[in-house]
Amino acid sequence: MIIHVVQEGETLSSIAEQYGITPERLIIDNELPNPDNLVVGQSMIVRVPTVEHTVVEGDTLLGVAEEYNVTTDEILRNNPWVAAQDGLVVGQTLLIAYEGESVLDTALIVGYAYPFINPMVHQKTLPFLTYQSLFTYGFTAQGDLVAIDDQELIASGYDMGVPPIMVLAPMSPEMNFDTQIAHDMFINEAGQARLIDNIVLEMEEKGYIGVDIDFEYIQPEDKQLFINFISNVKNRLEPLGLLTLVALAPKTSGEMTGLLYEAHDYPAIGAIADIVLLMTYEWGYLFGPPMATSPLNNVRQVLEYGVSVIDKDKILMGIPNYAYDWPLPFVQGETMAEALSNQEAIARAAEFGVTIQFDELAQAPFYNYTDAEGIAHVVWFDDARSMNAKLRLIPEFQLRGAGIWQIMNFFPALYMVANELFTIEEG
Repeated sequence: MIIHVVQEGETLSSIAEQYGITPERLIIDNELPNPDNLVVGQSMIVRVPTVEHTVVEGDTLLGVAEEYNVTTDEILRNNPWVAAQDGLVVGQTLLIAYEGESVLDTALIVGYAYPFINPMVHQKTLPFLTYQSLFTYGFTAQGDLVAIDDQELIASGYDMGVPPIMVLAPMSPEMNFDTQIAHDMFINEAGQARLIDNIVLEMEEKGYIGVDIDFEYIQPEDKQLFINFISNVKNRLEPLGLLTLVALAPKTSGEMTGLLYEAHDYPAIGAIADIVLLMTYEWGYLFGPPMATSPLNNVRQVLEYGVSVIDKDKILMGIPNYAYDWPLPFVQGETMAEALSNQEAIARAAEFGVTIQFDELAQAPFYNYTDAEGIAHVVWFDDARSMNAKLRLIPEFQLRGAGIWQIMNFFPALYMVANELFTIEEG
C-alpha cells in the first residue's frame, strides 16, 4: 500500500503511470468522487496488484477463493464492491493480492450502525468487522426496553460471520442522551433488575453476543451507581457467555471534571468490563470551534492515560468516520457545522477548486473555501494519511482494536488501511 498525495499538474493517468497500474484501479480502490478533477493535496491509496483474476462464466466467490487458496473474506476486503452486488459479473477483475507490508497485528474491529444504514454500505463494510454494534436500544426507569428495527441487520451480519452487539443508551424520544432517565433507573432496584432481565431475553431471542453500555453525561454523584449497574450487567451476562462493553469519554487523567467525564471511572469500569471503547473523537464537533475531529496529539494523550489504568487487551480506540464543514467566522453558541462524509468532503474540495492542506500535529487534512453566497468555510476531515496515523496507534499501544463511529458511509481509505495493517479478528 502506497499513499500518494496529489501534486500540482498531476492527473489520474500520470499517477497511474508512475506506479505501473491502470487509472481504473485507482478509481475503484478509492471510489474516487473526482477522477477527472483531482485536488492538490488529495491523498489516495495505491495498490499494485501481484495477482488478479478476471471473472469468467460459472465463477463463484467461493470457487475463486479456493482457486487462489484465500478466504472469501480476503477477496471481499480486497474488492468491497463485490459484497454490494448479486454475485460475480463476467469480465470483472478481482484483486487477489497486491504489494504491501507485513501485517502488524491482529485487531478486533467494531462498527456502529443505525438501523437505517444503506444495505449496500452495510454489505461492503461487514467483511472488515469483528462485530457490528447496533445503535441504539433505550429503556425506562421501570425496566422496559425500547427496541429498534434490527432483524435485517442481524441476519445480514450473521450471513457474513459478524455477530451483533446491542447498544444500550439512556435516550430521550428526540434521540438525545438523557441524564435523568439513567438516574431514575439507577435508583429503582426493581426497575434495574427488570431491565437486565429484558436485555438478556432480547439478546437470546435475536442472537446478540454482547451489550455495549453507552451512558454519556451521567451525573457525577451517580458515579458509583453507574459502576454498580455495569457490575450487575456483567454478573448476569458472563455466565451466559455474553460480553459486556462500555463506551468511555476521552479522559487524559482521573481528575478531569465536567458532566461528560466524572462518572466515567476508567480504573473501576475497566476492571469490570470485557471491552471498553475510548471515544477518541469529537474534539471538532457540530457546535464547537473548527478543528480535527480526532487530532492525533489529543488521541495519544487519552490512550496514554487509558493504558495506564486499564488492561490494554480490553481497549478499543474510537475512529471517527465523518467530517465537518464550519461557516466562518465561528461564533460560540451560534455557529453550527454541517456533517459530511469524508468522500463528500473530497468532492466539495474539487467543486470549489481548493488546495487541501495537512496539519502535521493533528495529522489531519483540512481546507478553506468560499461558497456561492460569499461565506467563508473551513472543512476538517480524514483521509488515507490520517487514518494510517490513527490505526498505527493500535499496535504502538498494544490495544485490542478499534471501534468505528459510525459505518453509515463507506470510506475506502479507512478500510484499505485496516486491511493492510491488521488481521481482523473473527466474531
